Amino acid sequence: MKNEKETRRKFATDPVPDLMTDLHTTSTGLTQKEADDRLEKYGENVITREKQQSQLLIFLKNFTSVMAILLWVSGFVAILSGTLELGIAIWLVNIINGVFSYWQEHEAQKATDSLMKMLPAYTQVYRDGKLQQINATKMVPGDVFNLQAGNAVPVDARLIKATSVQVDQSALTGESVPESKKVAFDAGQGEFAESNLVYAGTTVGAGTATAVAFATGMNTEFGRIAALTQQQKPSLSPLQLELNRLTKQISLIAIGLGLVFFVSAIFFVHYPVAQSFIFALGMIVAFIPEGLLPTVTLSLAQGVQRMAKKHALLKDLNSVETLGETTVICSDKTGTLTQNQMTVDHIWTPAHSFTVTGQDFVNNGEIQLDGKPIKYGTDADLDLLIRLVAFNNDTEVEPSKGSARPKILGTPTEASLVILAQKSGIDTKAYSITYPRLKELPFDSDRKRMTTIHQHDDHTLSICTKGSLSDLLPHCDTIQENGKVRPLTEDDKKAIDDANRKYASLGLRSIATAYREVPQETDKEKQLDGLTIDTAETNLTFVGLAIMSDPPRPEIYEAIKKCHRASIKIIMVTGDSSLTAKSVAVKIGLTSDKARVVTGGELDSMSKEDLKKALAGEIIFARVAPEQKYKIVSTLQEMGEIVASTGDGVNDAPALKKADIGVAMGVTGTDVAKDAADMILTDDNFASIVAAIEEGRTVYSNIQKFLIYILNSNLPEAVPSALFLFSRGAIPLPLTVMQILTVDLGTDMMPALGLGSEKAEPGIMDKPPRARDAHLMSKTVLWKAFAWYGLIASIISSGAYFFVNHLNGWPLKGLATSGNTYVMATNMTLAAIIFCQIAAAMNCRTENASVFKAGLFANKLVWFGIVFEIFLLALLSYTPFLQELFHTGPLAPTDWIFLAIIPIPLFLIEEGRKWLNRRRLAAKKVGKRTIVRYI
Repeated sequence: MKNEKETRRKFATDPVPDLMTDLHTTSTGLTQKEADDRLEKYGENVITREKQQSQLLIFLKNFTSVMAILLWVSGFVAILSGTLELGIAIWLVNIINGVFSYWQEHEAQKATDSLMKMLPAYTQVYRDGKLQQINATKMVPGDVFNLQAGNAVPVDARLIKATSVQVDQSALTGESVPESKKVAFDAGQGEFAESNLVYAGTTVGAGTATAVAFATGMNTEFGRIAALTQQQKPSLSPLQLELNRLTKQISLIAIGLGLVFFVSAIFFVHYPVAQSFIFALGMIVAFIPEGLLPTVTLSLAQGVQRMAKKHALLKDLNSVETLGETTVICSDKTGTLTQNQMTVDHIWTPAHSFTVTGQDFVNNGEIQLDGKPIKYGTDADLDLLIRLVAFNNDTEVEPSKGSARPKILGTPTEASLVILAQKSGIDTKAYSITYPRLKELPFDSDRKRMTTIHQHDDHTLSICTKGSLSDLLPHCDTIQENGKVRPLTEDDKKAIDDANRKYASLGLRSIATAYREVPQETDKEKQLDGLTIDTAETNLTFVGLAIMSDPPRPEIYEAIKKCHRASIKIIMVTGDSSLTAKSVAVKIGLTSDKARVVTGGELDSMSKEDLKKALAGEIIFARVAPEQKYKIVSTLQEMGEIVASTGDGVNDAPALKKADIGVAMGVTGTDVAKDAADMILTDDNFASIVAAIEEGRTVYSNIQKFLIYILNSNLPEAVPSALFLFSRGAIPLPLTVMQILTVDLGTDMMPALGLGSEKAEPGIMDKPPRARDAHLMSKTVLWKAFAWYGLIASIISSGAYFFVNHLNGWPLKGLATSGNTYVMATNMTLAAIIFCQIAAAMNCRTENASVFKAGLFANKLVWFGIVFEIFLLALLSYTPFLQELFHTGPLAPTDWIFLAIIPIPLFLIEEGRKWLNRRRLAAKKVGKRTIVRYI
């Protein structure tokens, strides 16, 4: 880092002739041959994207998760045991799920790639002594090229000519105010502040320049940050870790029970080893939720699709749920929380304070005094200020076409003054003809002023000056109030300073205006030559202040409130000044006015422990460099937080990559930021992040819902085997292995997918994020799945088995071990489990809310799944070759009536339990409010 800064300093401070010598170039550029040789040596001027995995490896990784491996092994064991159809069925599930996962991620990546914007397509470069327009990717060190307002800077370069140049470096530094650039060296403050260097990825806001390239491609600062970003290795998402943990838990339980049943079958039932193995395999199959992985995948895919409709593009399926776990959002200010556009809100003159309505770079507002519109021509001081900001301006605003945004040829600050003049009603074109500009004294960062000299009439010249108040007011000795000029007093200076401080405390920026009229001399050209900075910008008359802001996004207020209700902490991490950062944070409700502001310099000197203490409270980071954003994110992660980092510039990329969820802006975001991010907002809207978080929470909630649904069938699948074992074979197996697989892979699947698309329950954003140590298979999930839904289903399905045997003479004669009665008994056991699952599908739709309130028929996919379950049962029961494969038989009309009755009481009982639970929670909430009231 130190060497890079020293190299930059050398390029900035060396005399131009020495620099040209070092770069082996001239003021007229390179020859085409030399440029070709350097292109061969240095490569194209492009940001090399991180080496991507081959499509084959990406495809194969979908078949190597812990759950997938378990299914491969299960299928292999099934085939070895002689049940070929069972093994093939299990393998097919794995194949279908893997292909689907690959397709979803491939489509997401394709959509992401389509958003990526390239570096500027063409640049005017001197080759063979002539100015040529070439593809920017062909630029090399030593190239001499031209820049003008609106150009994107394609390389890192040193200015050798410059006229009124201002560069927007917000993509690199996060600083919203454009930097003035000139040929003379000035170190400036902060990173990339050298006055005579321009950097790739930035944009020329105003002026013209000629520069010589000293770094291209990955050797630019833009490329350096991209390389830093690409060093970060992707880690498993919380959901992937949790699914792996869940799979291991279930696998251990299943294999453990399988071993117990295998040994028991040999020693208690005296089964042959081969038959005991098949029996144990059935038990393992019963407890392994084969449908869990495809159901999770499809649920995540549905979440991705819903998020896409809400302008949030996910590059990886697992990012959906991770976003829902977010506890902290590290957000850049410029362009993320704010609109990255200056808007004049107020005008202050010694006589009046005016309000300006409307936003954006369009004439959609008016100037008001005491709430009433006021037009140009009604107030002398206002009129003069409007003329000054219109004359002293190098920016043009091209009106929007259709839905496109207005195009700014210049700086956002001057663009806001252009719009102010338009709102006043002044005809700027007519005035520019009446009062033509004769000379300009360009703005520079030393004096922080800009002056233009105009022809006022045949006998008078007008000197128009604007700039920062602290640098302009000392050059004023008179003031205009109510159209009259008088001496500037100390009381006047105090009133002006007080007004400026008042607006600054609100996070607003002021531009001061002043003028002087001088008699025109006979030799006008000589007079203009004599009007220099020292002679023109003196004895000025102060006129007033134009007060402007970079307005927050309109939707940011409600989005922040939602985050606070959801116990999600938002930390502003910006390159802007401390005062601006805090003012904006307080204004939009991000923090209170007691929040601590830590600058980049302070951050460098803080120990890890001090930083952790600071992060525990309200905090804002200002004037930070890219590496420091990375430090903040990594420290938060060490504190156990799940961090989302938002941004659009190159400076955000390392933090985006390091964060659990990186969120890039799709419209204004740089290539590097989009590459590093997990999610891209196609509308650059902070509110879309909140909508995505809500969707992520909903996805996790739905995963738990269908986990309960899938697991609850395990108990009624396992109980028949347990009855067989503990009766020492006296009770024949009430359910076969293929019938168990029918439930796991067939009838359970569609309703489970329906649960994955369930809408969020009310209040999901009023809860804190789930604890880091919370697990999918919680005590609540286990209780509902096994001790409630599963237990009831086990009693009913086992009862169905014995009921069929009872109709055929049991207990007067033994339970059927084969033949039609045995087939009908096992088929009714299967059918009873399926109809219990119908009730479970409806019950699992909500955690506490009534299904009637959520809409009994609102989730069409669940109902489609229920119809599918019944259809599949009928298909297995009445199709001859399937009857043989699944050991089923035809169900009589009375059987269907019995089955149809099963879900009704189960559904109503659960509705009653939810009602009692709602009453309990309401009483608890009232109790808390009462305690608070009396404390």
